[in-house]
Amino acid sequence: MEVRELYNFVLLLVLIGMILGVGLIVLSNFSTSTGVGSTASTAINNTITSMTPIASTWLPLIVTVAVLAIILTLVIRSFGGAGR
Repeated sequence: MEVRELYNFVLLLVLIGMILGVGLIVLSNFSTSTGVGSTASTAINNTITSMTPIASTWLPLIVTVAVLAIILTLVIRSFGGAGR
């Protein structure tokens, strides 16, 4: 992976973060609306509770591991002579 190819990877991570964030906001607003019954509200709140660790714990961990893998690849290529 070249440095110039990282643009698509960064855009993908930003897109995933935005989808998770907007999805949680929409679910939160939908659960507080007046037309939602108690069963649906409980299901929506369970979904919000299940999705929150993805956005707060797993996504930063995935980004950190991916960045470290890219840095390691660049360092190994530079010592191997493939970066010339």
